Amino acid sequence: MRVLGVDPGLTRCGVGVVEGVAGRPLTMIGVGVVRTPTDAELGDRLVAIERGMEQWLDEHSPDHVAVERVFAQHNVRTVMGTAQASAVAMLCAARRGIPVALHTPSEVKAAVTGSGRAEKAQVGAMVTRLLRLDAPPKPADAADALALAICHIWRAPAQNRLQQAVAAHRTPGASRTQPAPGISRTPGASRTPAASRTSRTLKGPTA
Repeated sequence: MRVLGVDPGLTRCGVGVVEGVAGRPLTMIGVGVVRTPTDAELGDRLVAIERGMEQWLDEHSPDHVAVERVFAQHNVRTVMGTAQASAVAMLCAARRGIPVALHTPSEVKAAVTGSGRAEKAQVGAMVTRLLRLDAPPKPADAADALALAICHIWRAPAQNRLQQAVAAHRTPGASRTQPAPGISRTPGASRTPAASRTSRTLKGPTA
């Protein structure tokens, strides 16, 4: 599985590509940051992010895209920019038919470090260790993007099993109680145990 992790941001949008499967060593394919000038118009900045995302998608052809889920913060302006960059990343992936997953910061931290309250330095250190890098990726946005990709690779199998279970449960007409293998039920058949029915059938008239 090849995953493109995206740490959305209007000024710096971290991107990182990781390849591998859960339970085995992972490999970093690429890491970087898509930047936009702070003095540019909002529309132009979003176009720049779109072009940067398209380049990464063209170059690395990921199977999945993992984006950090945006949460409300005290700085509404920062949150708006992050949400707009996130939407652009999701749009680029959806346009190509690439599945998109959203992971919260605490989910990513817990997956990579074991603690949902880990500091950025801890996340960077663990990313460096897990991907066998010489040094933590800079800036922190790049390391966070790799952490998102790692998180998705490790969580995807469990999420897929959960989705399949939910889909099976919601299947229209599915019976909650399935008969034993090899036994079929005839509509309207008596619920009297088979042994009792047989004994009555074999019992002949009294002489």
